[in-house]
Amino acid sequence: MRETESENLSVKLFKPTKHAKETSTIVGSVNQASNDIDSVLDGDSDNSWYRVLRRPQWTWQGVDPIEMEETLARIAASDNDRSNDKLLDTVVGYRSGNWPYEWTQTGISHQKTALLKEEQGDKEGAFTDWLRASTCFSIAGYPHLKGDPLSQQTEILANKAFHSAMEKSTFRIEKVVTKVDGKSLEGFLYIPHTDEPLPTVIVSGSLDSLQTDLWHLFQTYFAPANIAMLTLDMPSVGRSSAWKLTEDSSRLHQAMLHELVSVPWVDQHRVGCLGIRFGANAAVRMAFVEQNLIKSCVSVGGILHAMLTDAKRLKTIPPMHLDTIASRMGKSSASASLLTQLQALSLRHQGLLNGRKTKVPILALGLDGDPVCPDSDNQLAALYSYGGRAKTLPSKPIHDGYHRIMLEAIEWFTRTL
Repeated sequence: MRETESENLSVKLFKPTKHAKETSTIVGSVNQASNDIDSVLDGDSDNSWYRVLRRPQWTWQGVDPIEMEETLARIAASDNDRSNDKLLDTVVGYRSGNWPYEWTQTGISHQKTALLKEEQGDKEGAFTDWLRASTCFSIAGYPHLKGDPLSQQTEILANKAFHSAMEKSTFRIEKVVTKVDGKSLEGFLYIPHTDEPLPTVIVSGSLDSLQTDLWHLFQTYFAPANIAMLTLDMPSVGRSSAWKLTEDSSRLHQAMLHELVSVPWVDQHRVGCLGIRFGANAAVRMAFVEQNLIKSCVSVGGILHAMLTDAKRLKTIPPMHLDTIASRMGKSSASASLLTQLQALSLRHQGLLNGRKTKVPILALGLDGDPVCPDSDNQLAALYSYGGRAKTLPSKPIHDGYHRIMLEAIEWFTRTL
């Protein structure tokens, strides 16, 4: 039975990591005071959790809210030892109450349901449950820090479930591979149909998510608009784990952009880019350094300048985010020198958001009261782009935030591609 096989895989994967290092101790910024932050793009930062709880995003990705709360409740209620008694999600070892363990169990339950539906011939139902399994396994590894063995194992499960889902998709999904520094860089190209070459948008999320988490964007927004979507992991995470995050944040995106020229399903004259948080830093950078190949750009809550240069602002962000940034830059700790190094990633300091305008129209989207991306960053992106526009959307209701953002983005691409 494949069901037994899938459970055996998780047993094999996690057997050598029963006593693995707990995620919050890998970089270890937990001593920094964490402010309670409630953000549509980043989720809820709560002093009793190390991880920022991304309830709106996970629900939007297809996780059942009741199932999510049940999983979080199992973590919170555990009597097992924690690396930090004040933080609920720091249970040590792969066992009940441990974050990767509990989310993996939730993923396995969807894996079982997917296999059952396959046996019953319910291809569409199996597709949905495989995707839910992949999402749960991805959350199990969140925030995907370098050197976190449990996270690496959950990623294997997430990829396996994702590929099982893609085999059942009604859309065509192709792997696109290019070389950077002699190493293979992989992205996924989602194609609504193959009747003709299509406008294509290169999409990247934040530093703590996997590109397989982005499938929902295609299914709900890009496919109905007849636009292909290529996903790419940010440097140092997922399929881009071989590269560090540097001031050249768009380096991998540029390599993939040049590869798309030879992909038959892509209209190379109509390629755009969309990025969320740090992904937007790469997307907006592309709009300047690849003006001849990029036709349109959307930044969502982009980390473009203020967050990278303002020490006070940086001190307000949750320890998990600090750890993630340090991890992506190849640092073993989020030291005081991190701010100095982050300043190099500012697109203003790089001379892009204070020099000549790009001919690529940039839509810079933000939400009211965003602590990470102030309106000033979005105004900069719009100001230095011909035909650019900055737009701030209401942050309430929270559960609707992603949907409103994506409707704006798709409308922009439909008009500019």
